[in-house]
Amino acid sequence: MVRFDKPCKQVGAAVKYFRAHMAKKDYLSQGGQVELTWVGEGAKQLGLSGHVRETEFARLCEGKHPVTGARLAARENGPVKRVCYFGQISPPKDVSIAYLVGGDERIAGWWKEAVNDTVKEIEAVTAVRIRKGGVEDQDRYTNKMVAAITATLERKPKGQTHWSTRTLARDLGVSPTLVRQVWQAHQLKPHLEKTFKVSRDPKFLQKLTDVVGLYLHSPERALVLCVDEKSQIQALDRTQPGLPFKKGRCGTMTHDYKRNGTTTLFAALEVLSGKVVGECQKRHRHQEFIGFLQTLDREFPAPLELLLVLDNYGAHKKDKVRAWLARHPRFVLHFIPTSSSWLNLVERWFGEWTRKALRRGVFVSIPDLERAIQAYLESWNEDPKPFVWTATVESIWAKITKRRDVLEKIDPGCTLPKKRKKVASNV
Repeated sequence: MVRFDKPCKQVGAAVKYFRAHMAKKDYLSQGGQVELTWVGEGAKQLGLSGHVRETEFARLCEGKHPVTGARLAARENGPVKRVCYFGQISPPKDVSIAYLVGGDERIAGWWKEAVNDTVKEIEAVTAVRIRKGGVEDQDRYTNKMVAAITATLERKPKGQTHWSTRTLARDLGVSPTLVRQVWQAHQLKPHLEKTFKVSRDPKFLQKLTDVVGLYLHSPERALVLCVDEKSQIQALDRTQPGLPFKKGRCGTMTHDYKRNGTTTLFAALEVLSGKVVGECQKRHRHQEFIGFLQTLDREFPAPLELLLVLDNYGAHKKDKVRAWLARHPRFVLHFIPTSSSWLNLVERWFGEWTRKALRRGVFVSIPDLERAIQAYLESWNEDPKPFVWTATVESIWAKITKRRDVLEKIDPGCTLPKKRKKVASNV
């Protein structure tokens, strides 16, 4: 006999019913409870097997994967959304009595096969979710939607790094349109990837607080300057002239190029106004860095204190640089954490310049490249736009902590500070 009870519309009520009724003894048991097990196509698609735990059942009712906790539904369960149906498949009493009296295990085996066949028939009916209006071509197969989410999150196609709509559709036997709609509903984007790196600086929080404090609460009678150098800027000339863009056609440029040397741009971004001071040098050693500090000394006369935000490049910490800074006490250096160039606002300006003046440029020589750099600096400083920092230390630290926790589960110790190698001394 197959009987379905009324649907549960609240997760708490479903868990309560599970605890009170679904683990009770049935006709085939004697004096003990029966452990529920995962069965059916849905359990197979989600990779579930073995006994059903109460916590796993609660997650499934919430529209989450019972084991991983990943979302399986595009929206949270609302006040009127059904979370589950409870049903019972009971054997005839004479079958139960025959098993209890005779003890024939074949009866139990036949009964389990009958239950599995019944579950498949029920799944065939419940797998189709009819859309509003009952239009046939708008039917959605719920089990295939869950399979698309699970496959996207938990496995990869053979010999490939990520799924496309067509490869996943072919693997599941559904249309690419269904896969695309599932991805859009759940904001799954396996075709995209971003680069990142969690800093292993032991003083990360201390340096982060220092730099963000300068951005959000700049001290009076002082200027905050973000300083960095962009090295190995190539003067590239194309092997053939590019075609200009016109209506219906974009501009073109050859894929190959002629390299005419490199230069290095030293730049300092004034955080308050957005003004940029820059100059080109052949190299980027500590000698050139001291020369750029002298340029800043002339550009921003005393008595203003200059607070420099910069990275941990070795040229910034040479003994001669420290000696120069000791003779010019109004220069105060604030170092960002290692592997955290995103914290230096001048990198944002470098990105603007690269996209708008460098990437599509054609330069026949180094002087030609340096003239183009100077022209962009002059154009920028005619109407400078400051980059406004809004992120707080707390919000940044929360994101970093979250990513560290995930990485530590994958590779324990990968985010801990590196230990310095001891240099063996010759005796």
